Amino acid sequence: MMFKEELIDQIRAVFPRAVTDYTGRKRAFFDNGTATLVVDNAAKAEAVARINCSANVGAIFNESKLATDTIQMGRQAITDFLNAPSPATIISGESATSLLFNLSYALGKELTGNENIVTTDYEHYTNVDPWVELERRGKVDKVRFAKLNMEEGTLDMDHLQELIDSNTKIVTITGASNMLGTISPLEEIGKLAKEVEAYFIIDAVHHIPHGPTDVQALDCDFLVFSGYKLFAPHGSYLYGKEEHLENLQPYKVRTAPTTPPGKYEWGTRNQATFAAISGVMEHLLWISSEVETNYSKEYRQFEDNKRALKIAMDAIQKYETEFSKAILTGYDDAPGLLDMPKVTIYGLTDLNRLSERDPTFSFEVENVPEEKIVNHLWKEGGIAARAGHYYSYAQDIYNKQKIVRISLVHYNTLEEIKTFLKTLDELCKQN
Repeated sequence: MMFKEELIDQIRAVFPRAVTDYTGRKRAFFDNGTATLVVDNAAKAEAVARINCSANVGAIFNESKLATDTIQMGRQAITDFLNAPSPATIISGESATSLLFNLSYALGKELTGNENIVTTDYEHYTNVDPWVELERRGKVDKVRFAKLNMEEGTLDMDHLQELIDSNTKIVTITGASNMLGTISPLEEIGKLAKEVEAYFIIDAVHHIPHGPTDVQALDCDFLVFSGYKLFAPHGSYLYGKEEHLENLQPYKVRTAPTTPPGKYEWGTRNQATFAAISGVMEHLLWISSEVETNYSKEYRQFEDNKRALKIAMDAIQKYETEFSKAILTGYDDAPGLLDMPKVTIYGLTDLNRLSERDPTFSFEVENVPEEKIVNHLWKEGGIAARAGHYYSYAQDIYNKQKIVRISLVHYNTLEEIKTFLKTLDELCKQN
């Protein structure tokens, strides 16, 4: 096991709500796909920044200077995390949705109405509607959707390749499906986009807490993720290649900066959210220090924090693969989902392909309403899960307007999975 028991306990200790909620009730938090819990480094850094540097940037007094430094340190932390070339390539915004809508507006200025955009049937609507809006306004001819291999919940790469042609201007793809957990083959898709000189855009929101992300290795033109899916408060971030950020013209007020990152950012920056994301990186650097002896040769192409952050996320990914295996096959004396005949799983279940999925599982129980499932999990097992629509286009493709989903991250444990499985198995046997 990549994470030893002592380290797991230490990780859970720095998430104030990993074990109990604010009422003191013990529970397992399995709703991380909606929002992760906040690590204490991030919460404390945010609180300090809100008090010590609440003034706006650009003045000579201490609070203003500290606000400026805090924002810059946050940009640098994200730069290291993504292996971006410069802090000037990191844009902040209210949400991934707002950032992608602003990006689509800027890209739309380059389009003639004859081009097409290629995306997929398992996107979050955040990565659908900004592009469909361009079609509605006549800026592109068509938004094309690559089909899924429905039985296993993976992307039909042959169909995707068929959709990309000389008129394709944008190829935009999720890092991982927030319904199915499937990880997209981003390097392969990126090469297809580059062959036709299309922009390659990645919605990394759902995958960002689960494994390493390297914008230079992926050669993506833009990538977006959200802080609240990465153990921080709300607020989102967009990476863009420097030449694109220089040349594109986004929405902005006349007196706003004319160079990135400022020309893409609406209004005053929230220095406290930048402080918080720096706190997340401190947490990941600490994890790296605890596991780095397992990485004598790996990631040697990186230096300092960039290497350490890659090690941390690689270790997290390896640990979470154990979650996926346990959920499917069982843990200790608890049966896995594959052992429960009444349970239908959406997404990959092939144990030889667990590296192709994140520990996000959507499922249903035969003849049991979704709300009854989550109520039973909560009341009988203390499992915080959710039934609903997750803004996933895939749910519409599968015609599942409401479905139960669990999503785990590195502060979860195999013992929590055991409780979940036993509690769900009891429900299956009762119905």
